[in-house]
Amino acid sequence: MKKEQKIRLGISIGDLNGIGSEVIFKTFEDSRMLDFCTPVIFASVKVLSFLKKQYKVNVNLHGIDKASQILDGKINVLNVWKEPLDISFGKEDEKVGSYAIKSLKAATQALKNSEIDVLVTAPINKHSIQSNEFKFPGHTDYLNQELQGNSLMFMITDDLKVGLLTDHVAVKDIANTITPELIQQKVNTIHLALQQDFGISKPKIAVLGINPHSGDNGVIGKEDEEILKPTIKTIQDTGKLVYGPYSADSFFGSDAYKTFDAIVASYHDQGLIPFKTLSFGKGVNYTAGLNKVRTSPDHGTAFEIAGKNKADHSSFKEAVFAALKIFKNRNEYSELTKNPLKKQPRKPQNKGNSQ
Repeated sequence: MKKEQKIRLGISIGDLNGIGSEVIFKTFEDSRMLDFCTPVIFASVKVLSFLKKQYKVNVNLHGIDKASQILDGKINVLNVWKEPLDISFGKEDEKVGSYAIKSLKAATQALKNSEIDVLVTAPINKHSIQSNEFKFPGHTDYLNQELQGNSLMFMITDDLKVGLLTDHVAVKDIANTITPELIQQKVNTIHLALQQDFGISKPKIAVLGINPHSGDNGVIGKEDEEILKPTIKTIQDTGKLVYGPYSADSFFGSDAYKTFDAIVASYHDQGLIPFKTLSFGKGVNYTAGLNKVRTSPDHGTAFEIAGKNKADHSSFKEAVFAALKIFKNRNEYSELTKNPLKKQPRKPQNKGNSQ
């Protein structure tokens, strides 16, 4: 019997002045991780060898120059560049930011070419990555352009899943950005993700209001009455178990969230403040809605502790396991749904006994 090929887990290196390399090393210092997947880090083996010494971690790096050289049982480092790079921990540096983007672009291309199966992204600094070649606020927007589908920021743990109607949108623009079409698209994306990526056959979804107290029947803004409520009713009419809008200030404190498979927040901080308060260090940022699987830890570059060997790798490790689990669930879902019981051709009746 042919041995099953391990899932190839691509890793973009993120900002090298941050904690990304440290949490990657700490995750794969446990050799048992290589039983679950074959990691492929898109960076430079020379730079990572230097950082390995800095962190005094016991990992063996396998430098390669093309995907055909990837080996199971090894921590593969695919050389995206070979020139030296000055690392200054904790410093915002446009040049280092440009190498984070080199890594991301190479990893994304490998993902599109199916040279890797899933992608886990280490944190980037949103300011230092900006250039004439890269004008995206973050990973999600770039991947939405490069991959098929409509991306959605979905923050996940085993017990809590929060999706966003709007993510990197200024607060003053939120109400005008949320339209019936956007609500339906995002809710449908979450509904499908819960089914195909998490194995929940009949998902139950809560939607949080846009305004305080969901507008108090129009006293504090009319968006909830005029946009959210009718759109939720339209979605319910399709048979989906979608409820709301709920007042966001009491929803999490009352434990109401525990009765739902996912919560849809109207904007970034409305969803991420409670999520990170309840789950920090265990949460994963999953880009739902695309044809490929991408996850990342729920924290940033943490410049303030970079290079000090103090970073907690729990969230990065959770991101790795989430990517592997979602990939397997999605393949199983695809197998179950791509070939439903076909109608058997009607057999010709034996007319010999007909009257």
